[in-house]
Amino acid sequence: MTTTPQSSAAPSKHYYQRPELLAPAGNWDCAKAAIENGADAIYFGLEQFNARMRAENFTQADLPRLMAYLHKRGVKGYVTLNTLVFTHEFAAAEQYLRTMIAAGVDAVIVQDVGLCRLIRHLSVDFPMHASTQMTVTSAAGVAFAQALGCQLVVLARECSLKQIHKIQQQLKTQALEVPLEVFVHGALCVAYSGQCLTSEALGGRSANRGECAQACRMPYELVADGETVDLGDRRYLLSPQDLSGLAVLPELVQTGVTCLKIEGRLKTPEYVANVTRVYRQALDRVLQSAADRYTVLPSDRYALEMSFSRGLDSGWFEGNRNQTLVHGRFGKKRGVYLGEVKRVSQTGVEVELTAAVKPGDGVVFDGGHPEASEQGGRVYSVATQASRTRLTFGRRDLDLSQIRVGDKLWKTSDPELEKQVRQTYSGDRPHFQQPLLLEVYGQVDQPLTLVGRDRQGHVVQIESDRLLVEAHKRPLTTQTLEQQLGRLGNTPFYLAQLTNHLIGALMLPVSELNQLRRDLVAQLVQLRQQPLKWHLQSATTYQTLLPPLSAPEVASSPQLIVLVRNLPQLQAALSTGVTTLYCEFEDPRKYQQAIEWVNQQRSAAQTDTTALPLSLWLAPPRITKPSEVYILEQVKRAKADGYLVRNYDQLSYFAGERCIGDFSLNVANPLTADYFKQLGLERLTASYDLNIQQLSDLLSQTPPYWLEVTIHQHMPLFHMEHCVFCAFLSTGQDFRDCGRPCEAHQVKVRDRVGTEHILQADAGCRNTVYNGVAQTGSEYVHRLLNLGLRHFRLEFLQETPTQVKQIITSYQQLLQGQISGTRLWQTLKLSSQLGVTRGPLEAPSE
Repeated sequence: MTTTPQSSAAPSKHYYQRPELLAPAGNWDCAKAAIENGADAIYFGLEQFNARMRAENFTQADLPRLMAYLHKRGVKGYVTLNTLVFTHEFAAAEQYLRTMIAAGVDAVIVQDVGLCRLIRHLSVDFPMHASTQMTVTSAAGVAFAQALGCQLVVLARECSLKQIHKIQQQLKTQALEVPLEVFVHGALCVAYSGQCLTSEALGGRSANRGECAQACRMPYELVADGETVDLGDRRYLLSPQDLSGLAVLPELVQTGVTCLKIEGRLKTPEYVANVTRVYRQALDRVLQSAADRYTVLPSDRYALEMSFSRGLDSGWFEGNRNQTLVHGRFGKKRGVYLGEVKRVSQTGVEVELTAAVKPGDGVVFDGGHPEASEQGGRVYSVATQASRTRLTFGRRDLDLSQIRVGDKLWKTSDPELEKQVRQTYSGDRPHFQQPLLLEVYGQVDQPLTLVGRDRQGHVVQIESDRLLVEAHKRPLTTQTLEQQLGRLGNTPFYLAQLTNHLIGALMLPVSELNQLRRDLVAQLVQLRQQPLKWHLQSATTYQTLLPPLSAPEVASSPQLIVLVRNLPQLQAALSTGVTTLYCEFEDPRKYQQAIEWVNQQRSAAQTDTTALPLSLWLAPPRITKPSEVYILEQVKRAKADGYLVRNYDQLSYFAGERCIGDFSLNVANPLTADYFKQLGLERLTASYDLNIQQLSDLLSQTPPYWLEVTIHQHMPLFHMEHCVFCAFLSTGQDFRDCGRPCEAHQVKVRDRVGTEHILQADAGCRNTVYNGVAQTGSEYVHRLLNLGLRHFRLEFLQETPTQVKQIITSYQQLLQGQISGTRLWQTLKLSSQLGVTRGPLEAPSE
């Protein structure tokens, strides 16, 4: 396998925009692998604030050298600062940003709203990309990111091709020109990025802080109506196959997206090289030929499967296909499927092969228990007779007695391919060169003028020391010029086009042409390596953005806010005297009845002059796609007192109404809180990523009456487009043919330690897995009260009305000082058997 110069800079025969190919780089070798295999840009993290903290990553001190190296090769470099930033971290984040701006980084990829504000405060022009962690699924989300100052938006992986087209159309209608980026290959998170709290809740390792523990890759059992569902060998209920957009690449290009992104900052250089090469060449085929003649080469699919594969799927590009996205049989790398074992002897196995295998290849035998130790090793010999192939192995490589007829065989390693891949980026000579356009000018008794242009727009013009003379033999023809000036083998360039403007038959010594070529390349390389110049406000700091602290605008007595998820819970909550209620129902059509009940309660309370006003707020689903405005319309028709806003569409749709921001807005610092308050939200829910110390820091720098804190809940672990109900309790692909098992069954997923986590669907058919163990921050309520917090939320899930009353009463006693937080925790654990734990407010152990 050799990487040849590409001509992708040449004008396409079609109108399609040439999207940038963006590759991951967890270290220097990965960066080199990406460059030498055709990446237009790489993205990478530094020591802090990036969503892949387990990667080797680069350092701040690496930046000047890394950016010079990238720009020399005509490749852009984007730094990922795509995590939430806590209050005490802004000084460090500011220093990171100053270092990046000074080093000429091409752009920064950001999740945190407050960090976006700081970036634009420090620099008016430093490019900022909205991370997929911002959970943008619509034109409203794109507009939100643009208003923050983002020049590009990475869409959520859950957007289909049709939805991307729809978003583009809506942006055009709104006269918004914002480039869009999508992931084209790599691991798929089952939960919406920026909305997964599983690692935080179960292990204290936040996915929003780059420390995902990959709980989605673990086996689970499905429990429906109290009975374990027999799913055979399908136990990896939340582990999607890996994304491969190769089959839909022409359609992706036709959506007009600006950038195609490869996932994999935790992967090896071989992975980066292989996947980048496949997509580089496939993308160039799309751009250079009619899309209807594009096909996926078998060799490309093989290379992708051998690089890293849990199975390859087009993800959500073709819509929700719940039967194929998650096959459920394993959650780790497999590779290429070779077939089933047909016979096992003392010296080898016989297989009916579905793909080629050769001596030296690595294989693994899959007996349907991927969580257990599996047999595998290097193939020693291959002998084919009739329809079967006999494979033998080294004596100590594996235990043949552990292999059974029917076991599946996977090829996990191809040393020959791996060697070829490493050769694409080994050594110092450039393997992948970018196009150089040359123009030659001159006439007799004048120097030869050589103009060179690269794809990035750099231009160099030089003149020969000698003058051109009339040629009596062998004049400088276009062919001669191409031959001499095209000798660019050890440079970042190849000669893509030479335009000859010489007047007459002219001559110049070959040595002079060679020197011109060398000088032009040297000057062009030097020009490319110069750091990009971004404006930087040297005297500006994050502290000038902090909101002013002021006295509370409301009475200082603490208030309980209760969120219920069905009508019986609402009735129970109303009976306790709680005056602020949130409703989050799966079916928004039931909100009208909730409003009627509350209005009846208001009428009954009119004679009580001491009663506080009763208010009911409605919660739309957490995600809004382009075609789902009808759900918001259903919610609004109920005419509630206000709305619990979860996303950017709802910020826009309910503008002018009373609104409170929910936890899904990821308010983790005062700069973020201040921004949402400026958008008109009455109050904000503190991020569930905050422990007690981080929450205390937030309250110390933010007016406490801006915030409410959830102190009792079943933590929403995974929030997913993937429908477990549809995938495992039906044969349908989506809501149109699944039979709606979510309406007929109560379903839980049981983890490896026996905890049964509650599964629920919403109005958009999205699933949420809620922690089966309720969590409380009761032991920290007294501390939060001392910090000025006055709004405390309780969230219920499947609790009975009796449990709802008991829990609310206990927290009312806590706020009135009648019981301690510890007593409440212990009492609820014993009496209601909810298994309450201290939850996310607990500070991590040292």
